[in-house]
Amino acid sequence: MPLSSRPDAQVWLAIMAAVLTTALTAVSFWLSFEALHDLATDHRLKGERAWAWPATIDTFIAIGELLILRASLMRKVDWYAIALTTAGSIGSIVLNISSVGVSDDPLDYVVAAVPPVAALLAFGVLMRQVHDFLLSRQQSLTAPPVPSVLPVTPQEDVEQEVPQEAQKAAEVPEDEHDVTEEPEPVKEPEKTQEPPTQRERIDLVIRALYDTLGNRRPATRHMTDALEKAGLPSSEGTARESRKRVEAAEPHLKTLPSALAA
Repeated sequence: MPLSSRPDAQVWLAIMAAVLTTALTAVSFWLSFEALHDLATDHRLKGERAWAWPATIDTFIAIGELLILRASLMRKVDWYAIALTTAGSIGSIVLNISSVGVSDDPLDYVVAAVPPVAALLAFGVLMRQVHDFLLSRQQSLTAPPVPSVLPVTPQEDVEQEVPQEAQKAAEVPEDEHDVTEEPEPVKEPEKTQEPPTQRERIDLVIRALYDTLGNRRPATRHMTDALEKAGLPSSEGTARESRKRVEAAEPHLKTLPSALAA
């Protein structure tokens, strides 16, 4: 398969998956709404109120999933969003099953439970696809610029300059008197570069981990192990402070995916 056609195929597969997931989510929520509407109708709610009542249950799932997506993009864990999604999902499943009433056929309860479960799973898959898309866009916008290539002097030009200098030296008349060259002024010895401080050595070790882990953000375990091998202070606080300094100097490193600690 040609390399140029592979990205196109991946894009079309992603679009088809997104369309089918959206359709599955819509159908699942619709079936769940139907069951909850019938339950509300049986308990003194009529007309528009019977249709609005299911939204007080299933909307918790959508709100919770969106908050979980927001937290994952911020590289955080939102326990409130997880609790909200769990409460809405459990409530929807229980109420859908209870709408069946008393039945001798277990499949009646299975049929009632499938729509809310499918709605939860389909919506979770849809949020995962949105998460991957937004993360890829964020990484492409924050990627470091590609360094420009310095011009290289052709070898032929260097070879042509050497004969010209030799020719000028040959044109100097031989009868010229030697000119006494003035002694060159004594230059002060250049100061040797001071060795890096302990803080700079720690930052160099932490910065090297991003390349060692394949453009991934090192976890605390990675940093403490690397500092311990280098014979440097290896506490978790020292490692995290060094990572903050490195990412402040190179902000694009903060957007890299996190590496899993072994």
